[in-house]
Amino acid sequence: MNTRISPFSPLSYISPSAVEPQAFDNAEAAVDALTALYERNTKFLIDSFGALAKSGTMTGRYRAFYPQVSIETTSFGHADSRLSYGHVAAPGIYTTTVTRPKLFRHYLIEQLDLLMRNHGIPVTVSESTTPIPLHFAFGEGAHVEASAGHAMADIPMRDLFDTPDLTNTDDLIANGEYEAPAGEPAPLAPFTAQRIDYSLARLSHYTATGAEHFQNFVLFTNYQFYIDEFAAWARKLMAEGGGGYTAFVEPGNVITLAGKDTPETTPITRMPQMPAYHLKKDDHSGITLVNIGVGPSNAKTATDHIAVLRPHAWLMVGHCAGLRNSQRLGDYVLAHAYVREDHVLDDDLPVWVPIPALAEVQQALESAVEEVTGYEGFELKRIMRTGTVATIDNRNWELRDQRGPVKRLSQSRAIALDMESATIAANGFRFRVPYGTLLCVSDRPLHGELKLPGMATAFYRTQVSQHLQIGIRAVQKLAAMPTETLHSRKLRSFYETAFQ
Repeated sequence: MNTRISPFSPLSYISPSAVEPQAFDNAEAAVDALTALYERNTKFLIDSFGALAKSGTMTGRYRAFYPQVSIETTSFGHADSRLSYGHVAAPGIYTTTVTRPKLFRHYLIEQLDLLMRNHGIPVTVSESTTPIPLHFAFGEGAHVEASAGHAMADIPMRDLFDTPDLTNTDDLIANGEYEAPAGEPAPLAPFTAQRIDYSLARLSHYTATGAEHFQNFVLFTNYQFYIDEFAAWARKLMAEGGGGYTAFVEPGNVITLAGKDTPETTPITRMPQMPAYHLKKDDHSGITLVNIGVGPSNAKTATDHIAVLRPHAWLMVGHCAGLRNSQRLGDYVLAHAYVREDHVLDDDLPVWVPIPALAEVQQALESAVEEVTGYEGFELKRIMRTGTVATIDNRNWELRDQRGPVKRLSQSRAIALDMESATIAANGFRFRVPYGTLLCVSDRPLHGELKLPGMATAFYRTQVSQHLQIGIRAVQKLAAMPTETLHSRKLRSFYETAFQ
């Protein structure tokens, strides 16, 4: 077997000139500096790759680093304890690497401004020691190896440029498991730059839309019927002027602007695994709807990656199996607790961790049901139950001996069963993203009402539109709340990062 030996010494790096750290007492100026440094370093990598692919002349390894932002505080002074983020708990040095500062500009300015005001200290912008992988320098949707041509056909990419490194893409910080080595800074944000870049690339792949289109309020569904209804409603809204929304974006980054009745580009012919649709506002307070399909694996995948965009809330609006004899097809279920038998998060969030209902989200959902259906107070109980939702990873659990699962469902007081809701709520809890669940009963397997084609068609035709409008109304109510109200302190652990 032939083993290729790289002709370069490990020390033969070619990098942009070093940049001295800069202190800022203005958040916008700090983000401008982060942007300039990031743009310079990614341009260096892209230009170096282009020149190398064209000439084939290799003189060393090319490396550039992510920018980072840091603070240092020496005081135990107490910040406003009503806030769930924007401050650190103890004296020390805190830092985070930064990627795509143009995409995260508003978020970064908000976080840095809170830190400066709460602690009365400047922030420092500098270069980190974390290399930028070439693939991430190009951004979403890049096919780097395919662009290299024949000039680099025999040279492993990793001999010439840094490539994604899984040691920098874990969730230890978000999971509360990270322990900074002695003498090292503590984390300032829940995700590192490489972890964010990894998720941005995955989002583009799974949803066929760019990260810049995602809105701060996300609806997840497990059926295409909701997508069809949402798309028809959004297109009509655009044709009528937008109603406060500026654009509607479909998979393939197909954009219909407010005031237009047709998109600017041709829709794609092959849908991605989890298509996303975005009803946009300039301040990102619009609505993103993602069809995650059926199952907890997709639910975890979607939320793992959307979490790096730091949305203000996500909600599950889909179908479930009703477990009580008093329920009817078309009734609603507002989850206030979850039984987690999805198993996909067991290694990240143990099942003994409770997933609490969030009052702000629960109230928004219940109020939306009242407004859309016309029921209120005691009358609302005719069409909606509040209770425990169980999420399972076996779609055909009914085909096994039912004594085990039915006993567990009864003991937990579950009123509904699905395959996604607990996963989405648990990942919301894990990533500090406010969450909620409103499901619609589409079958009752314990009472002989299985989901069969004829029944399903009638159900979908009459119920999907109303359910979707409830979800839309709920996120509009959440968007109207102050962010400090929505981001509850109950989602924060003992030792939290300062960034939301």
